[in-house]
Amino acid sequence: MQALQLTEYKKLQLMDIPVPEPAPDEVLIRVSACGICGSDVHGYDGSTGRRIPPLVMGHEAAGVIDAIGADVRAFAIGERVTFDSTISCGACSFCKTGAVNLCDRRQVLGVSCGDYRRNGAFAEYVVVPARVLYRLPGTLGFAEAAMIEAVAVALHGVRLTELQPENTALVVGAGMIGLLIVQSLRVAGCKNILVTDLDSSRLELAKKLGASTVLRAGDGDVVAQVRELTGGHGADVVLEAVGSAPTVRTAIEAARKGATVTLVGNIAPEVPLPLQSVVTRQIRLQGSCGSAGEYPEAIELLASKAIDVAPLLSAIAPLTEGPRWFERLYAREPNLMKVVLTPGPRA
Repeated sequence: MQALQLTEYKKLQLMDIPVPEPAPDEVLIRVSACGICGSDVHGYDGSTGRRIPPLVMGHEAAGVIDAIGADVRAFAIGERVTFDSTISCGACSFCKTGAVNLCDRRQVLGVSCGDYRRNGAFAEYVVVPARVLYRLPGTLGFAEAAMIEAVAVALHGVRLTELQPENTALVVGAGMIGLLIVQSLRVAGCKNILVTDLDSSRLELAKKLGASTVLRAGDGDVVAQVRELTGGHGADVVLEAVGSAPTVRTAIEAARKGATVTLVGNIAPEVPLPLQSVVTRQIRLQGSCGSAGEYPEAIELLASKAIDVAPLLSAIAPLTEGPRWFERLYAREPNLMKVVLTPGPRA
């Protein structure tokens, strides 16, 4: 089969590799669409340490079941499916309580680090355990379905934040996840959503997708502006969707006393922490890792258009054009958001 392999940092090659064989509890999926995640772009140059070559990346995917393992009973060949990118063991204490994202033996599709290597879905076929599969409604196209994973991540972050409808929420970062967090906040009933980012075009999109007020970082002091908009207090909840030192600091300083700051972004392995600001103002810092059970809700919200991913979809391209699109995303080309690659049919 054809697969797009990261052979060395900043180098992707289309290669012929064997079609993987499903284990008894696995299914073989013919991949119809796979999104290029921001984490793939950051892993492309080795900066995250979680995409060690050689590796087939790609974890935001959907397709059709092509073969099933001997023990699989709940799914059949020909079904349209997507799957959780977190491959949990299903047996540890975390899995048994539904916290599959914290699984003791957790692996992520398309990730290679010091602990494991698992080829992903930038390929014609991929194998995954049947326990992480979800059926797709016929009304949902594969390109949209490839974005379910990102929607689930956004929903998980909002759920952990324990939002109250009357809260003022601040979203730091208007990239893919940040814009999906904006929509997830709106679905959760939040009416006052502030968004900050450096990119004016992304802020315009945030406004269209439900943001009440947008603040361009660089046009004045964002923290001061947030406090002015909230009667001097700061935001009740903050969701940080970048993961860099400046944005984490902004998230903490823009929060009111006693607020919750949920950290979703994960670019830098370490960032400085304004400790006294956190301690003396009793800020609750909450990490948010992947998703844990939000896939069905994400599928329903996408199918009903309550969350709209169409404005975030910049391009649908064949797998053969993958290297070029990675270069464009890595170069941070303006107005380029989500690119979905299609190893197989697009139905």
